[in-house]
Amino acid sequence: MGGGIDFKHGGWAGTWGDGNYFPQKGIASYTLSPNRQRLFPHFWHTAVFNTFRRFRHQVLYVAPPFLIAYSLMDWATERNEYLNSKPGRAEASE
Repeated sequence: MGGGIDFKHGGWAGTWGDGNYFPQKGIASYTLSPNRQRLFPHFWHTAVFNTFRRFRHQVLYVAPPFLIAYSLMDWATERNEYLNSKPGRAEASE
């Protein structure tokens, strides 16, 4: 990456980032004036509708497993509280 002799072209290329490299050919670059750029075109419109669209397409993949896991955890918590209560211990000891 450092400077040295350029064996392909037979000359000194300088150090990296020096800017004295051989001129590049066949590279086109385009720029847009900073005052012509729109940083957030249609930001709020896109954000609201894109979020709604993504939610609508993913809710059936996320909601059922979440509801099943929540109901299973709620049942397990209630069952644990019952088994550790006085009536639950009496039932388990019989």
